[in-house]
Amino acid sequence: MLIRVEIPVDAAGIDSLLRRAFGRDDEADLVQELREDGLLTLGIVATDDEGGVVGYAAFSPVEVAGEDRQWVGLAPLAVDEASRGQGIATQLVYEGLDALNEFGYAAVVTLGDPALYGKLGFRPAAAYQLHCPWQSAEAAFQIYPLAEHALEGVSGLINYAPPFNRF
Repeated sequence: MLIRVEIPVDAAGIDSLLRRAFGRDDEADLVQELREDGLLTLGIVATDDEGGVVGYAAFSPVEVAGEDRQWVGLAPLAVDEASRGQGIATQLVYEGLDALNEFGYAAVVTLGDPALYGKLGFRPAAAYQLHCPWQSAEAAFQIYPLAEHALEGVSGLINYAPPFNRF
């Protein structure tokens, strides 16, 4: 198993993984659109011994109350069904957080299972007066600060890149 930054040759494998993992086209189409629009800040893949993509995490820019504060959103995160239960999702997220920290990003937001993301160090975003555009998902909206003072003096609506608006 190899966890690394995606390269162009991974695109077809990522697309196939996302369609299988979610059982629909939405996430694969989203990543393709983010990539085409230059809005994919970072993609992390997990590959098997043959180089096949078995896991993927995408990070794209978000705005905080209409401002660019060097924050990104984590979505989607997927692991092939046959490879689940091996900690691959955790490795993908941690690799992404490490790389984003090195690149100088300040925070990462995500929508997902609070139990899973809580174990990874994410915190409820609402506790910091930060909200996502989807009110029904507020309980699952979480944040991981990368910079020491990332959450100071910040509140409001987090807007994802335009391709997310179709969800």
